[in-house]
Amino acid sequence: MLVLGIETSCDETAASVVECTAGALNVRSNVVASQEALHAPYGGVVPELASRAHLACIVPTLERALRDAGVRWSDLDRIGVAHCPGLIGSLLVGVSAAKGVAWSLGKPVVPVDHVVAHLAACLLDRPMPAWPALGVVVSGGHTSVFRMDGPTEPALIGWTIDDAIGEAFDKAAAMLGLGYPGGPRIEREAIGGDPQAVRLPSAFLRRDGVQFSFSGLKTALLYAARGVPGTARRPAPPVPALTPERVRDLAASFQHAAVASIIEGLDAALAQTGDRPRTLLVGGGVSANQALRAALDGWATTHGLECRVPMIAHCIDNAAMIAGLAALIPAPRGTGDLGFVAEPMSRIARGARGPQRKAS
Repeated sequence: MLVLGIETSCDETAASVVECTAGALNVRSNVVASQEALHAPYGGVVPELASRAHLACIVPTLERALRDAGVRWSDLDRIGVAHCPGLIGSLLVGVSAAKGVAWSLGKPVVPVDHVVAHLAACLLDRPMPAWPALGVVVSGGHTSVFRMDGPTEPALIGWTIDDAIGEAFDKAAAMLGLGYPGGPRIEREAIGGDPQAVRLPSAFLRRDGVQFSFSGLKTALLYAARGVPGTARRPAPPVPALTPERVRDLAASFQHAAVASIIEGLDAALAQTGDRPRTLLVGGGVSANQALRAALDGWATTHGLECRVPMIAHCIDNAAMIAGLAALIPAPRGTGDLGFVAEPMSRIARGARGPQRKAS
């Protein structure tokens, strides 16, 4: 079975062809048109610019994905598309393209939740893992923990009540004057820094359940970098100059605290799951962070789990993960229901405080 995946949830226009044979997902092509340079001057994604760029890129990206895979339009068996969560204008481009292709070919189209698809990235070009599994998505818009009895059966057991970890990395980089995108820049600066230089709080909330809050961690970094605000009766204490060495130490300390927070959350998730999971699946852009990958691998080894992290190319938003998940979801006959819509919120990755959003 050949599946065309389409992903336009934020600032990457992506298309991919994935071949599914006896449950194995093999990537035939994976094309990503990045908008990083377009949004860099603004320090973040500008939704209107993103949707216009998707319009300009979608057809060439689809054509290149088929060309790289060595297939024709008529060879496709189904279409998968990310329909939530994301920037609504961006999602509309991908959803409209997917419906048009499906209708013209008379093939089914499968709407896919972008958050769950990040975990499907761990299944690409490798054998299926043992189930049940713990899944953790660490991205710009989500910090979510799932129990999974299968690749299409996620049950949310943990979430962030405010910013996601990727958004926190971006804002931390802005505080330290490192620019956008923040995740790679924090990681690069942290290499030469002391992770114990500044004690920063954990983002894991020590209470019932598995919840995170990155707002306190960001505020602590802001005070460490720029000082604590003073009052008339209590002047602000002096703050060390933000030298290159100080920036490296702050970046390393922030990264250390963020990574430790995820490990604490997984400890809590493991304690509250019923049947002991056999695999740890990791997805999302922050899963490219080498310090996090090493910590997760060590944690999984300690608890006797196989750790699955995506290939670096599949950590960022991509269409191979969309096609892979769409291949595993039962599809209707014919074109199926073309009435599904783009949605800014995920129906799956939501906690008691409401849905998580796709961060810009």
